[in-house]
Amino acid sequence: MHDEAPGDRDTTHHEAERDERTGRSAAAARVEFQSQWVEQQLRVAMERGDFDDLPGAGKPIEDLGSAHDPDWWVKKLVEREQLSVLPPALALRKEDAELDELLDRLLTEKEVRREVDEFNTRVRRARMQLQGGPPVITPVRDVDAEVESWRSRREARLEAQREALREAQRALEDKASSSGSSRRLFGRRR
Repeated sequence: MHDEAPGDRDTTHHEAERDERTGRSAAAARVEFQSQWVEQQLRVAMERGDFDDLPGAGKPIEDLGSAHDPDWWVKKLVEREQLSVLPPALALRKEDAELDELLDRLLTEKEVRREVDEFNTRVRRARMQLQGGPPVITPVRDVDAEVESWRSRREARLEAQREALREAQRALEDKASSSGSSRRLFGRRR
């Protein structure tokens, strides 16, 4: 059927892959050309300064020398994107504990009402879903009471800022008056 031996076929196959000009394997020539091209692109980019001031420059490589963790990319994603991997009931408890801080960063009553309404919607939705895990015990918040609390906290912060400004102004006035009197004292000695 076939006149050539298996060894002859391999030789013929390899000969077809040889570059006629150099006599080397065509694949080896492509790899060498590609690596030279990459090196050239790197040199050009370095001359342009593309690698100057990159984040992490001059710092040690993170986790270098530690044991390999097959889930490293998931952990980095969770850390970088600040993803929550808590069950809904626990996530709502955490959100409830941080809600006052979030509300204090808002500037208008309308924003506060919207945020409390959205929080209440998430609590009600979680109560209706049977996903397992701990039960949802987070209470909904009274929107009007939260707005009133927000106003009180905001007024207290503003008053504290006003008082701090008054204290700073008094300190400056005291410093100015004490330096003025010391100048007069020094002037009398001459």
